[in-house]
Formats: sequence, structure tokens, C-alpha cells
Amino acid sequence: MTIKTEASYDEPGLLIQLEPEAARLYDRHDKVAQEWFPHDFIPYRLGRDFDKEPWTPDQPRLTGVAQVAFEIGLLTEDNLPSYHRLIHGMFGKGDGAWINWVGRWTAEEGRHAIVLRDYLTVTRNIDPIMLERGRMYQLQQGYDHDAPDTLHGLAYVAFQELATRIAHRNTGRYSNDPVADKIMVRIAADENLHMVFYRDILAAAIKIEPSAAVVAIVDEVLDFQMPGAGIKGYLRKATQMAKAGIYDLRVHRDEILLPILRHWKIFELTGL
Repeated sequence: MTIKTEASYDEPGLLIQLEPEAARLYDRHDKVAQEWFPHDFIPYRLGRDFDKEPWTPDQPRLTGVAQVAFEIGLLTEDNLPSYHRLIHGMFGKGDGAWINWVGRWTAEEGRHAIVLRDYLTVTRNIDPIMLERGRMYQLQQGYDHDAPDTLHGLAYVAFQELATRIAHRNTGRYSNDPVADKIMVRIAADENLHMVFYRDILAAAIKIEPSAAVVAIVDEVLDFQMPGAGIKGYLRKATQMAKAGIYDLRVHRDEILLPILRHWKIFELTGL
């Protein structure tokens, strides 16, 4: 883990300066975000009562790495209370559009665990007892990203939202299940819009505090870790996903880091 340096800048003042841009980006998000309902994606006709027919390992249609990837995806989404605390901590010092975004982002993220758990439970694709024990462990452990200031936090969530989008989308493709793939397409669309908000608000911050922003970006590139890293057995499971091509270092470099860094024109900045 790298030692992150808290950049010297007026953090409350930066949030005030960025508030008009946050309002513009929130309005843009509101216009393009699509309302959707988790129940529309679930094949409830496949459901059976667990008290009459308990789960057994021969029931899932998802196998091997697909099960692992869905487990990681759901347990990562489950930790929303911790993520909300961190996002509110970044933006709670602001007003208006900042607080509006925190609420909207949290509400949209909340649907992801709902639709994933309903799908996995109804289809019996993963042991529901294992999932619930995993959820209990995750939420009790919580999650804390050690961002020393808002710019570090913004840099992290920009990378993280795109990384989550790519991981979910690749999980859906790998599943070989049209229902699962449709769910992951829908979740990935949310994650992409969230990434765009964070990416573009940090682009505005770079114009105001370029040196501090670049310090934060470099720190987060060097120290990036997915928010699900605290899941039991994560290293082994992430290795399985990497070998399957769902999320590996090439994906991380070519589909997450480089596109965002180029969008910010990091390689063109001078005079820092």
C-alpha cells in the first residue's frame, strides 16, 4: 500500500467552486438515467420453496468461475452502507447538488444487490445460506477507503465505478445465461453513468487544482484495490476471475486506467 499524501488545497472551498458543475452534472444524469425495476428481470416462475426443497449443489446452472464472479459481484454491492458513509463524507461538507447526488447515487446503487440476490436465489444458482453468511460478514467488516481528502476520493470512485461496470459486464457475458447477462447489462449501465459523474467532476477539479488533483490521481492508480477485496477468499476468487478474462491486469490497464487518464488529458498536463 502506498502512503497517500494529503494535498495542500482549500477542500471546502473547492467543493463550493465545483458546486455549479455538480449541479449541471446531476441534471444531466437525471435526464439520461433510466428508471428500472428489479422484479422485471427475475424469472419467478422458476422459484420453489426452500423449506420443501432445500438447496443442493446440483441445482445451479451457473458453474465454476461464473458462480464465483456473481458471488463477488453481489457481496461487493451488499456493502452499500459503507460506501454511502464514504461518499457522504466526501460531499457532506458541500450543499445542494452534492447532497442530492449522494441520495440519488445511493438509491440507484441499492437496486443492484436486490436484483442480483433475487436472481441467484430464485434460480438457485448459488447456495443462499453461503450468500447470507457472506453478506453478514461483509457488512460487519464494513469497508473503508483510506482517501485522505476529496480529490483522492473522487479519483478512486471514478476508477472504481468503471472497474465495477467492466467486471459486471464481463461476468454477464461469461455466464452463458441470457437472464444473467441482461441483468448485468442493466447494472453496468448504472455504473457507467456513475463513473461519468465522478470522472467529469474531477475533470473540473483538475482545472482548479491541477497539482493537487494529479497527486491524488497518481496515488489512486498506484494503490487501487477493488471494494470487494475484503470478501473471504477474495484473492483466490479474483485469481479465478482473472484467469477467465473477466477482470485481469490487462483489462484494468486498457479498459479502466488508460481511458480515464486520457479523458483527463493527464499525459498532456504541464506546469504542475
